[in-house]
Amino acid sequence: MSFKSGLAVAASAILLGGCTTGGDAKLPSDPYAPWAAGRSVPAVDSLYPTRGTDAIDVLHYGLDLTWSPTASVLTGTATLQIRPVRDAPSISLDFKPYQIDSLALDGKAVEGEVSHEKLVVRSPVRAGVPVTLIARYHGRPAQTPMPSKRPDAHPLGLTIDDHGGLWTMQEPFGAFTWYPSNDHPSDEALYDIAVTVPPGWSAIASGTPAGQQGQTFRYRSAVPVATYVTTLAVGKYHKATATGPRGIPVTYWYRADETRILPMVKKSAKFLEWIEQRFGPYPFDSAGVVLVDSDSAMETQQMVTMGASIADRGSPAFELDLLHEFAHQWFGDSVTLTDWRDMWLNEGWALYVQKLYQMDAYGLSQAELVRTSRQRDAELRRQYGPPSKPDAAEFGATNVYTCAAAMLRQLHQALGDKRFFALARGWVHDNRNTQQNRQTFTTYVNRTTGHDFTAPIDTWLDSPVTPPEVKPLAS
Repeated sequence: MSFKSGLAVAASAILLGGCTTGGDAKLPSDPYAPWAAGRSVPAVDSLYPTRGTDAIDVLHYGLDLTWSPTASVLTGTATLQIRPVRDAPSISLDFKPYQIDSLALDGKAVEGEVSHEKLVVRSPVRAGVPVTLIARYHGRPAQTPMPSKRPDAHPLGLTIDDHGGLWTMQEPFGAFTWYPSNDHPSDEALYDIAVTVPPGWSAIASGTPAGQQGQTFRYRSAVPVATYVTTLAVGKYHKATATGPRGIPVTYWYRADETRILPMVKKSAKFLEWIEQRFGPYPFDSAGVVLVDSDSAMETQQMVTMGASIADRGSPAFELDLLHEFAHQWFGDSVTLTDWRDMWLNEGWALYVQKLYQMDAYGLSQAELVRTSRQRDAELRRQYGPPSKPDAAEFGATNVYTCAAAMLRQLHQALGDKRFFALARGWVHDNRNTQQNRQTFTTYVNRTTGHDFTAPIDTWLDSPVTPPEVKPLAS
């Protein structure tokens, strides 16, 4: 999030990746082997314990959706490959109260109900014995409240715009407003998404474009995706294309009245190249931007979601937000947090990348960065507390951005350019497609640098006041 604010995939290719170290890959004879890269170690969140569950691990979501703008009805078939983590009398998923048309588990009809934003499928499962759930449903999309007082906050999830189109932003949760999901970042999964829309309309989703058949648009994610960085947008969009670094295809989606924003959006390829030069190769095989009717922006995987109204604040504001969301493709999407208490691990990195770009492109000096960083850090610790102790009712408060970015600046200051960027590139490369937390980050920093940074990291994350500057290490 900005500061301002299929089945046809070869099993051999999928098995090259891994979501976590949560067990050995399945044998090729296992029918669930094609989704082995979607294996995770789900956790109960410390801030939002009612969202998601550690009882199941969703390996793959197959979503077949149809949107009717005249009726404002979403019709869906969701096919989930699920690995139960423990024996249980039922399966529980996050889901809004759509009308359930049918439920089937391993091809047999089962009973279930939706209430309190949960779908409970009443059929027993056994630990380690994967099952396939097919849920058919329809209804009018509805959102869920965002636990935040941010000025750019709005209800989370699938939103119907004034023209009958759709868009969604869903951090820290809200994917369940358009498909049944284990809606927590610790449970990443693979995706195949097909969306059918009327003639003249387009459907955009996260993942790699997988072709269009008539009015059905398809997208595939052959590497793990957290639910909060999936996206869906439907509207009368225009499409522009470009080529990013190393030939990466980049797609831009915009409406007729957003043509003025297109020159800003088209700087995406340049932003990707700039980030690559410092933090290593872009971690996915396609990129893109979709404009929606929001005041915020979101790092949705491979297809950044940008609120068109951000452009009203001027080109620099829009472009810095866009670069921030692209930075998240490395820090937050490819390497994902395990618990929302560690949101600083996503936002600190993305904001620091943004500040480095401001120094390079807009002339922000090192002295000014230090001065403004310490000033804001002190204000935010007084207002919100340290970044490691976020308030569940103040999701996305500025302290998890600014104070965490200040901690990374300290590491940069201590290590110098060469060692800092080597650390950052290694963090992304060595932990690609995994979920990480504070402990694993600190351990990685210490092991990689050969220096014990535990105390300064802890101080910058936990202190109620701004800590003193860290001195550079001896060469």
